[in-house]
Amino acid sequence: MPRWLPRAMVLALALYACFQLGSWAFHQLIGLLINILIAFFLALAIEPAVGRMAARGMRRGLATFLVFFGVLAAGVGFVVLLGSMLAGQIVEMVEDFPRYLDSLINWMNHTFQTELSRVEVQDSLLRSDWLRKYVQNSATGVLDVSATVLGALFKLLTIFLFSFYFAADGPRLRRALCSVLPPAKQTEVLRAWEIAVDKTGGYLYSRGLMALISGVAHYVLLEFLGVPYAPALAVWVGLVSQFLPTIGTYLAGALPMLIAFTVNPWYALWVLAFVVVYQQFENYVLQPKLTARTVDIHPAVAFGSVVAGTALLGAVGALIAIPAVATLQAFLGAYVKRYDVTEDPRVHGHRRHGEAVLARVQRALRAKKDEDQARSLDGA
Repeated sequence: MPRWLPRAMVLALALYACFQLGSWAFHQLIGLLINILIAFFLALAIEPAVGRMAARGMRRGLATFLVFFGVLAAGVGFVVLLGSMLAGQIVEMVEDFPRYLDSLINWMNHTFQTELSRVEVQDSLLRSDWLRKYVQNSATGVLDVSATVLGALFKLLTIFLFSFYFAADGPRLRRALCSVLPPAKQTEVLRAWEIAVDKTGGYLYSRGLMALISGVAHYVLLEFLGVPYAPALAVWVGLVSQFLPTIGTYLAGALPMLIAFTVNPWYALWVLAFVVVYQQFENYVLQPKLTARTVDIHPAVAFGSVVAGTALLGAVGALIAIPAVATLQAFLGAYVKRYDVTEDPRVHGHRRHGEAVLARVQRALRAKKDEDQARSLDGA
């Protein structure tokens, strides 16, 4: 046995053990790493506001606290307003449920020539196995729902805590990062940081603009149908559909449909149809154009980055994919050498006249050759 073989085997086993340990640690900490990533982009989003306040003489810690307090106050106020509105509508729906049930039974009796009554329907529902199993499952799932809510609150607190430190100690973090790099690399890191702040702000601006457009469009529909709380519902649709990827669209459309159902069941169908049509318009027309203008990336790249981010990190990846790709594209663009494009018609999608004539002649010669071969085969 060569002398180096035992040492190589020990080294290989040690590297394999380190790889397994690192893989295990990464899978255990993946949730924390995703929260830190979200907190970093959130800190980049509020960096312009904090920087302006700090430039006027305010301490960065106080400026960061005021920005977070304003965002938190606006969010809590909005949630309280929607909660009170939803509670009132649920009470109204419960009170009017017998009337809705009577109208549905009368329509079924008139349409299908049946003789149903509300008492029979209520008795059959109360005695059904489906209702009993549903109640049992709901009772056992209360603890799971409570654990999920507590876990979400803890995750939200973790994100806000890290984002607060990233924003308040931004200069210190940049100095610590640059202190371990040579001067040339320090300039590149600071430039990348500035690009990330600009692109993240542009992305949030585009999302806010799409939320405004969506809110106005849904407000016009709800006001036309006479649905109560139209302004609050429009704000709900605009914010939730834009800042909660994947499931935000369904959550945003469910609440207006529920409120519209209390006015007229057919209004809920009108709201559903409008939500579906507007979502297609937003996905294929509005979002690519606004994202390309504010974040300065191609609509196809924006769409592909969202799909890739969703495949990698789910809803979080869909939310941060566009600013991350825009930052990477802008940063790498400085290192790509570009040349003047030659004045060739083919650049604009036009072929040269001579080449087009030559192609037609070649096609004619091939057609004549095929025709001659066919005639020779027929003569044979």
